Amino acid sequence: MSAAHTTGRAGTAVMIVNSRGQYLLHLRDAHKPICDAGTWSLVGGGPEEGESPDEAIVREILEETGLVLPEVSPYTTTTARGPYVTEGNIRLYTARWDGDARALPVSEGIMFAWFDVPTMEQLSMCPWAHEAIKTHHAEQPAPPLPAPRPAAGHHGTGAVKNVIGAHLFLERDGTTLLGLRHPGVAYAAGEWHALAGHVERESVRACLVREAHEEAGLVVDPADLTLVHTVHLLDREDAEPRIQLFFAASRWAGEPEVREPDKCTAWTWWPLDGLPEPMVAYTRAAIDGIRAGTAYTELGWNAPAARRTR
Repeated sequence: MSAAHTTGRAGTAVMIVNSRGQYLLHLRDAHKPICDAGTWSLVGGGPEEGESPDEAIVREILEETGLVLPEVSPYTTTTARGPYVTEGNIRLYTARWDGDARALPVSEGIMFAWFDVPTMEQLSMCPWAHEAIKTHHAEQPAPPLPAPRPAAGHHGTGAVKNVIGAHLFLERDGTTLLGLRHPGVAYAAGEWHALAGHVERESVRACLVREAHEEAGLVVDPADLTLVHTVHLLDREDAEPRIQLFFAASRWAGEPEVREPDKCTAWTWWPLDGLPEPMVAYTRAAIDGIRAGTAYTELGWNAPAARRTR
């Protein structure tokens, strides 16, 4: 929903800033009867019936970007003018997020992207959003990023990056949710796998909240996620090691639906004592570990057998 089209109530919008001092902008549709059509603007919208502005902006962020941000703070108010706009104040908020704007789901509009303030001078921007961002940037410039540290290696070999994967373990009436991966994907094509994703510049819980919504339309509160198992995985000798974290959700909202059919073709609740084949090996190992009450599994490290420890 447009941040300025408020249907008689004050609208909301949020300035999402990353650690480089860039702002997340949303490119609006150009050929629709909406305010500020075809311009770059902020995420936001008007409150629904009985909803406070604080509640509205959290809902709009989730609906438009799939994000649940840990802290959304009131900032100031501004006013929008023009066609398709209900005159009145817009409550502005601020939030911090470091992630890939291109990977955000686009439920309306064209795309999301990060921009610094000087680059915005070259964009077709929503005027009130542009002015608000310039004021915020002048008052609260983002701190500089720390200088990168040289890699420290063991016996001079250099540090090895471990990729972090986030996985959602849902249990209901003795079953767990698994997705059937599309036969055309690069990894584990045609196999059953947990709902999962790579952790970007975000917390693991934030990643899972985002992935649950993007992949299956599920709404999960990060406060309801608990780490239940870790798999340290080496697929092959020359592969990047991977740390696969499995979090259980104590509750969630919605029923799973296929929202990325190019990646997953079905979601099914499988009995814990009757898991399907073929299935991603480390996911099966993690579920076995969860059921056994163990915390950690190693796979592929040339050990005589996978080791699990409490």
